[in-house]
Amino acid sequence: MGGTVAGVGVTALGLGLEGPRGWAFRGVSFEAEPGSLITIEGPSGTGRTCLLLALTGRMKSTEGTATVGGTALPKRMAAVRHVSAVAHVPGVTDLEPALTVAEHLHERALLQRRFGDSLRGLLRPRAERKSEERLRIDAALRAAGLDLASLPKGSRTAVRDLERPEALRLSLALALIGRPQLLGVDDTDLKLSDAERAEIWALLKSVAENGTTVVAVCSEAPAGTVVVSTGPTEPAGPSEPTAPTAPTAPTEPTDATDKAPASRDAQEGAQEDAQESDGKEAADALAEAGRA
Repeated sequence: MGGTVAGVGVTALGLGLEGPRGWAFRGVSFEAEPGSLITIEGPSGTGRTCLLLALTGRMKSTEGTATVGGTALPKRMAAVRHVSAVAHVPGVTDLEPALTVAEHLHERALLQRRFGDSLRGLLRPRAERKSEERLRIDAALRAAGLDLASLPKGSRTAVRDLERPEALRLSLALALIGRPQLLGVDDTDLKLSDAERAEIWALLKSVAENGTTVVAVCSEAPAGTVVVSTGPTEPAGPSEPTAPTAPTAPTEPTDATDKAPASRDAQEGAQEDAQESDGKEAADALAEAGRA
């Protein structure tokens, strides 16, 4: 990205967010140095996306405190959004299937120039602005490990024709165009093979090594990261004693399929249902707690 980026340290103390369905997450505490790879680990539906959006200034927490580069959350969410970017977040950074890779990159660069750069930058000669746009895009593509020449139709490849790892890399490149100090990535390891997961984690570690602090949501965190675990927010109470039950008459044998383990398709379907629930949870919390 034309050199290293000055990342930001991230800390949280008793951070929590309550929505219409209860606590999305609660009691989150950790400390990470600038340039760290922070992993939010846990099963879908445990507030992982909500925590990611809260740490990047896009969702207002309701309990506890956090700081990003010394900037307090939730008091100064706008300031945190100014130095952060998010990628691969369902409902927030969705790619348009009909648009090409080049169209996505060009649109993101235009938005960065219009809303992310200084007024002086907007007043530069057109040729200079175009050159800067090209440099930003090329640097972001290198950082995201996306080789346009390897795509079916190069930069003219439509998003609908991208494989999942390529779409993830494109989403990362779009976020990196703004040269953020803090990068949030959702669903990092969803539906990826072991080899693909290893490549993506190596990529994110490289981004962090170049200075950008990375927060990545995953089901299983790799070694060498700052792990923040999510899980049930309300501890289960003591179980009530149960009275002994009377013996029951033998039942008819059940069909063998009733005892068969769940198929791979069923397991993947359950994972997708959990992801959808996680997305609804994030949407509800956004509506309740306030979204940037």
